[in-house]
Amino acid sequence: MKKITIKLILLLTLVSLSGLLRSQPMGPPPPPPKEKGDRQRDKKENIESMKIAFITNKLDLTPEEAQKFWPVYNQFNDKLQEIRKKRREEDREAKKNFDDMTDKETEQLIENNFAFQQKELDLQKEYNVKFKAVLPVKKVAKLYATEEQFKRVLIDKLKDKDRPPVGN
Repeated sequence: MKKITIKLILLLTLVSLSGLLRSQPMGPPPPPPKEKGDRQRDKKENIESMKIAFITNKLDLTPEEAQKFWPVYNQFNDKLQEIRKKRREEDREAKKNFDDMTDKETEQLIENNFAFQQKELDLQKEYNVKFKAVLPVKKVAKLYATEEQFKRVLIDKLKDKDRPPVGN
């Protein structure tokens, strides 16, 4: 009888311990869920990494060219993003008040849009000279086509992501 009781107690102890062990997570605890701003920043960084790899590959940049080119390109991109950010802010404001705007204010909005386009063009012309100082002119020409190609690839990836899988 003692043997059965001891075996029963051992069996119950083992079953209890195995249940406790299963309830414990394996490995380190999962990281806390990311906030929206973190996810957006991660996506933006991922896209930038893809863009760098895409451009470097398509232009076939040597290490020396890449070392000279990327600081100039990043400076250009930062200035371009600043212009576009200001434009988006103005567009956002205009959308809020568009129905209440006078014809004169609407005309000013159109003129401002042309001014933003001109700023972008002026910046592109300025940096075209700087790009030619660090890259052969054929690679500079190829850069502009490659940027457009990257945009199409990115849009296609986003479209594919939004499509449901075939067969479902």
